[in-house]
This record gives sequence, structure tokens and C-alpha cells, in this order.
Amino acid sequence: MKNLDSLWMAHEQLLVTRLSGDVTISDIEKWETSLYKALDAIGDGGKFKILVDLFGFSAINVDAHKRYREIIPSTLAGYGWRVGYLDMFEEANGLLLTSKRGIRCVAAAHVHQDATKIEKYQSLYGTGREQFFTDPLQAREWIAQLAV
Repeated sequence: MKNLDSLWMAHEQLLVTRLSGDVTISDIEKWETSLYKALDAIGDGGKFKILVDLFGFSAINVDAHKRYREIIPSTLAGYGWRVGYLDMFEEANGLLLTSKRGIRCVAAAHVHQDATKIEKYQSLYGTGREQFFTDPLQAREWIAQLAV
């Protein structure tokens, strides 16, 4: 089953975005649209936390994988957040952080089923404000306890 949705939960100042299943470029575009719509719901000057749930995600081909992998880092850069794993890529060194409508991302939890990758990301890039998980419920619990 595919999940291609994003939801802004104002009472928690939390944006939850999910992309899972065997996805096509068209699916990724639908998910991306839902992400932007959720971000548009955040009030000017606001702060938010994000839960990026990619548990069960599988791109059907290389083009779909390339399309998805740039969305979260480039989108969050527009809200003042640099995703930790970008340190692996020299081409990301010049990534400009901005603040659309004065909104800032202040914490991120990332979920994926690839334990080897997630353990590596957590050990290298995990911080008090950004963590990497293989369990969506643990990620949700962790991000929920962070103050905005």
C-alpha cells in the first residue's frame, strides 16, 4: 500500500510526511505537492518540527529515486534546516538556507526501513534536534517530546 501524504498538526507544531510503497515519479510528485500544501498551512513566522516517514519506501526505478532524494533537503533548506546527511555530499556544501515567510524548521526525525543506512546516519549525523529511526512509532515519540 502506498502512503503519499503530509499533514500539518498545528497543536503539536509538527509536520508529518509519509512516502511509502513502490512509488513512481507521479507518486512522488503527488507526495511533494502534499508536503508543500502542509507547509503552506504553517503561519508566517512560525516554527515546526518534521517527521519524514519513508518506512516502506521503494522507488520503482533510478529516475524516481533521483526525483525523491532531493525534495526533503532542498525543501527544508527553505525553512532554515540543513539535513545532517548532506555532509556526505560535497555538492551540498553550498546549499543556501533561507526562511520562507519567516518560518523555521527546528527539529527533524527521519524514518526508513534500511537499518544499515539508518544506523550509519544516526551515528554520524544524529543530534539532539535530528535523529534517524527504523521504527515510525519511536520516531514519533522522540519528536513529540521536543519543544519547539
